[in-house]
Amino acid sequence: MTATASPPTASALFTDLYQLTMMQGYFAYGLHREEAVFDLYFRRAPFQGGFAVWAGLEPALDLLERLRFTEGDLAYLESLGLFRPDFLAALRGWKFTGRVTAFREGSVVFAHEPLLTVTAPLWEAQLVETALLNTLNFQTLVATKAARCVLAAEASPYGGQIVEFGARRAQGPNGAVSAARAAFVGGAVGTSNVEAGREFGLPLTGTHAHAWVESFPDELAAFRAYAALYPDSTTLLLDTVDTLRSGLPNALTVARELRAAGHELRGVRLDSGDLAYLSRRIRAALDTAGFGDVKIVASNDLSESVITSVIAEGGRVDVYGVGTQLATAGGEGGGALGGVFKLAQLGGVPKMKLTGDPAKSSLPGVKQVWRAVGEDGEYALDVLTLGGAPREGERVSDPTNPLRFSRLPGGLTWQNAREVVLEGGRRTGTPQTLQQAQARARADLARLPEGTRRALNPHIYRVGLGDDVAGLRDRVAEALRAHTGA
Repeated sequence: MTATASPPTASALFTDLYQLTMMQGYFAYGLHREEAVFDLYFRRAPFQGGFAVWAGLEPALDLLERLRFTEGDLAYLESLGLFRPDFLAALRGWKFTGRVTAFREGSVVFAHEPLLTVTAPLWEAQLVETALLNTLNFQTLVATKAARCVLAAEASPYGGQIVEFGARRAQGPNGAVSAARAAFVGGAVGTSNVEAGREFGLPLTGTHAHAWVESFPDELAAFRAYAALYPDSTTLLLDTVDTLRSGLPNALTVARELRAAGHELRGVRLDSGDLAYLSRRIRAALDTAGFGDVKIVASNDLSESVITSVIAEGGRVDVYGVGTQLATAGGEGGGALGGVFKLAQLGGVPKMKLTGDPAKSSLPGVKQVWRAVGEDGEYALDVLTLGGAPREGERVSDPTNPLRFSRLPGGLTWQNAREVVLEGGRRTGTPQTLQQAQARARADLARLPEGTRRALNPHIYRVGLGDDVAGLRDRVAEALRAHTGA
């Protein structure tokens, strides 16, 4: 299962107009070849949570490798009357030739650290901002939502899995396919979206709709017809008429008939009602009848909070089909990931955005991200430096509050958290598979402190600035203030 299927678009026009007008300005003033360094990061974890799961990197790298201006693109730009002939002629041979340094897909990541750094000629780095943010913001948001649902489901003493059911509520066809991909990175075991299954090799799952039952003379006839077609993969929807008085007895009848013919009923699905109560009753009936391996699937506008509630009330759901809340990344604190793309260096000179809101100021310079592992194997904190690994006793400050700092303890092992994934516009290694990304997310989540994984009121995982980064920030900020008289 590779992660290198074609991105939704590789058009160079999938950008904001101001990227192109700035590119022309850079070209006109001879700045377009200046080496620029841009950092992509977010300022707040989504869903009021303590972490995010990094997703969308492989499609983003696909896009960077393929990006070109076609003759049709150039003709359209010419028709706008904004762009000079010499600039449009220069775009004819344009391609991305830069370097990308990033966390590997599936990594757990945190606010205020550069998740991805682009080092490239200024006009190249400027153009790709919109496409990178579009791809990485959305897929990271959905992967994080999926991980939160997975963590909630796995808290059940009976276990639980997540499948993605959200195509019909997603933001358009591309959004639906991207959401299915990202949900798998975050830990979902399958999707109902057939196009995503084809494009990314995702496991497909599904049952039947209420319309199937309504299309036959009665519920039992509908169940029997479906089982006859799919004797080894039948999951029956129980709530079209009455879940306990009709759906469950009829499903048991079909289960016995399948077994007599050498097959087994795979599962039953609940799509309405009190999921905790109904699943307990259904589990008891299935077990009593000798069908302990039949899975109970639940859907109906699920989220991590609903899953947690079902489990807390003794529910016996095996598989949660999460649709709207997953594909749209809805719920408390959802809707969007506020990833940004900020200039950190140009022509070897550190750059920063200085603003009245310290939380929105950017960090200058070319930074490395180091992740500390404690003696217990858990992740302890991340630290940004301008070079080597942090040292015991070094002062580390808060990215949003220069007055808040601490000293690094001993007993920590430091890992360089990112790597160069694109050099000279080409990948540096074999593309990562989705299975590898999912495995990395699962492993990283397991190494987070338990309080950081918590859905409600999580502990804040520390991201700190080494003395060199903090010092550079202070010097650049002071120079800007002195220059402007602020």
